[in-house]
Amino acid sequence: MSFPTAPGAMTPDWLGAVLGHPGQLRGFTAAKVGTGQMCDSFRLTLDWADDVRGPTSVIAKCPSHDEASRHIARLTGTYVKEVSWYRELAADSGVAAPQCHHAEIAGDGVDFILILADLAPARQGDQLAGIDAAWLVPCIDAAAALHALLWNDPRLGTLPWLARDNGDVVRALFPQLYAGFRERYAARLASEVLDLGAGIVQRLDCYLAREPAARTIVHGDLRIDNILFAPDGQACWLVDWQTLGRGSGAADLAYLVGTSIADPAERAAADRPAFDQWIAALRARGIAPDPDALWTDYRVGALSGYFMAVFASMSVERTPRGDEMFALMAERPARQALDLGSLDLL
Repeated sequence: MSFPTAPGAMTPDWLGAVLGHPGQLRGFTAAKVGTGQMCDSFRLTLDWADDVRGPTSVIAKCPSHDEASRHIARLTGTYVKEVSWYRELAADSGVAAPQCHHAEIAGDGVDFILILADLAPARQGDQLAGIDAAWLVPCIDAAAALHALLWNDPRLGTLPWLARDNGDVVRALFPQLYAGFRERYAARLASEVLDLGAGIVQRLDCYLAREPAARTIVHGDLRIDNILFAPDGQACWLVDWQTLGRGSGAADLAYLVGTSIADPAERAAADRPAFDQWIAALRARGIAPDPDALWTDYRVGALSGYFMAVFASMSVERTPRGDEMFALMAERPARQALDLGSLDLL
């Protein structure tokens, strides 16, 4: 393999060259950042030669140190998706995302390296604390920009990394993962929240086979842990592109609202306004959406946050923060799905 996959394997010569200033980087230091459990991320603080105007720091994204996380990445193509996003779509997409300085991945789909712009002082959202509905305004606009990119576009079927179908993997794994999830969280989650998962298992084929009202590129894990916010909350950037796929943008939006707002009453009051803002943002980008059909997609999409909580919690490295985060990722959208009658639509 011709490239490093961790800061300890990088040299100043290699890093300086990929940043466009070969032989000009005197050294760098690395510090762990982020809370992601599928990858390891580091802030690299750079010491340039005196006459070089390079970035003062960058973010290096690397394979997880955890073998279970790397295994699920190999199985589902998550690292391939993120590297391919930055290589093929991000730069010209108009989507608020970090600039990519360098992207490489090995043939095994696991060994990779991304060197990304450091967006500090922007800060990651806090999934545990949740967020007020007002802070989601720029996130909804960023989501609409992503969804407008390939709205009912033939290219959805021509990008192999995006068109990859993990349905068979999900069908095989989800029922057993749910059984483990139910056991792990039996004392933490209410019975109606746990029972929603049983309903998904019973309707799993219908859930996976359902055709959306409009098909587009979706983030797949659009929650505030995967969003960087400007200090004043007026701008944001989407990160962590490992779950990209094809589906309903309305489901992406429901996932965002359902997992982000901690207070159930505030979330219930936010569902329709958030949806209407998203529809308006799509129209502003030249899309002609069908609001009635997409509202049904939104209601079904409320299940996606719960679905991800089950799948991810039982597949990646277990941590105390992760346990509570996945509990909340199940609990909040479960309440949303129950309010919206999501299972009844399958």
